[in-house]
Amino acid sequence: MMEKKTNWVYTPKEITVKRGIGFGLTDLMGGGWNNIVSGVIFVFVMSQGISPALAGAVTGIGRIFDALFSLFFGAITDGFYRTKLGRKFGRRHFFILLGGILFMVVFPLFWVKATNWIYYLIVYIAIELIIAMILIPWETLPTEMTTDYRLRTVLSGSRMFISATGTAIVFLVLAALKHTNNPNAYLITGIIWTIIFVLAIFISYRSTWERPLTPEFIKELESRPKLSITEFMSKTVKDYFSTFKNKSFRKHLAIYLLSFTGKDFYSTLLPTFIVCAFQGVSADLPWTLQALSIFGILSTLAAAKLMITHGPRFLYSLSYITILITMIGYTLTWFLHIKNPIVILIIISVFYQLARGILEFTPWNVFPFIPDVDRIMTRGDRAGIYAAVMTFFRKSTGAVASWIAGILLAEIGFNSKTMLAFGSTPHGIQAGITVIFFIGPVALIVWALILAGKFKLNKQTHAVLKAEIERLENGGSKKDVTPETKAVVEELTGHPYEKLWPDEPEI
Repeated sequence: MMEKKTNWVYTPKEITVKRGIGFGLTDLMGGGWNNIVSGVIFVFVMSQGISPALAGAVTGIGRIFDALFSLFFGAITDGFYRTKLGRKFGRRHFFILLGGILFMVVFPLFWVKATNWIYYLIVYIAIELIIAMILIPWETLPTEMTTDYRLRTVLSGSRMFISATGTAIVFLVLAALKHTNNPNAYLITGIIWTIIFVLAIFISYRSTWERPLTPEFIKELESRPKLSITEFMSKTVKDYFSTFKNKSFRKHLAIYLLSFTGKDFYSTLLPTFIVCAFQGVSADLPWTLQALSIFGILSTLAAAKLMITHGPRFLYSLSYITILITMIGYTLTWFLHIKNPIVILIIISVFYQLARGILEFTPWNVFPFIPDVDRIMTRGDRAGIYAAVMTFFRKSTGAVASWIAGILLAEIGFNSKTMLAFGSTPHGIQAGITVIFFIGPVALIVWALILAGKFKLNKQTHAVLKAEIERLENGGSKKDVTPETKAVVEELTGHPYEKLWPDEPEI
């Protein structure tokens, strides 16, 4: 009787675009939450009278806990099939269900008024761990649901646009509530976000399934080596560090982290910059400008085509140069004391959001090429390790911008109890905020731009690499490599060709 009620967890269905959307809806929360972290939490905590340094510490410390938890939680879900709950509800779906219930209870608690930053830190850490409990097993579902590459692409491809939609929803809802001047705008917004995100999570929960626990599959799972916690931690750290032997990955990761942290710096400080530097603008303007992120969906569509025709280096340059121009535009708008700057700020923000869409699109579309570079280095299939490293370091650095921004604001004498009110920020503090708002993103984006100019992995070089891997897999001799191919492979890997393609795969 009970088995029939839960049978849907192990019942494959036809994968269609509609099913892909059902799977991808969880990224309304995934994309929305990342932008809440970088663009809302800092100014919300400061609005409670908490100092900027401590407001930044909330997300900074919280993300460290999240990164460490995420490092090991995937392995927990892998082995959860051994439990009665795992077999009944699904080793992945059990945690998605539990996380959804906990999220519904805990998430609204963050948006109540409090004067102690420790309260926000504790609730924030709880939310991060709950979200990791949902996202980590959810991200494995395309692999669970089908072995077909095209169908997995249908599932994973839907995430990109749904995530961008989540970003827009977050700021549109907040802008609308702020426009009413409701003193409980943040709390009401938090409740609305909770309803939207929980509905999305449970639709995904019911729209997806897992690979049936057949005797053959259980035998395959049981055949995997069982490691103690110490052994698992040691192997994980060793695997993570091994990825840095890959020259293309080192550059790719640096570009990814620098550009995304620059974006976070912008999102963190934009509300403070707008509220404090421009006198007399409406309270909802910062969130209206952030809601223009909907234009990022359009640039993502264009980037998909440009990725094929022009390659990642062009996309990086287009995005980063546009962002640098917009940062100059924001600064000049304040410096020139332009009256009624709203239209100008909107135009600048549209261009920023178009560039941001490309910034977010490009690294994860370059990523599928990276494991092939590792393949010729190790003869292994380690795409999962590389994805884990990117996610781990992104989570580790994801809140650095807020923390640093908070410390810098405290250093210039910013007082969150008095200076978030319009007309109460001295000109000297306005200048300090503007300098921090400008220098932070610009320094990081310029650094990423320089590295992107030296990035050699593209469609053409990947084709050379892939052809060489296929030749070697088919029994070709390393001695027969052409000079051109050897040069490309050595450039991408950062190692002499003779040391590549070892006799035995490295696991």
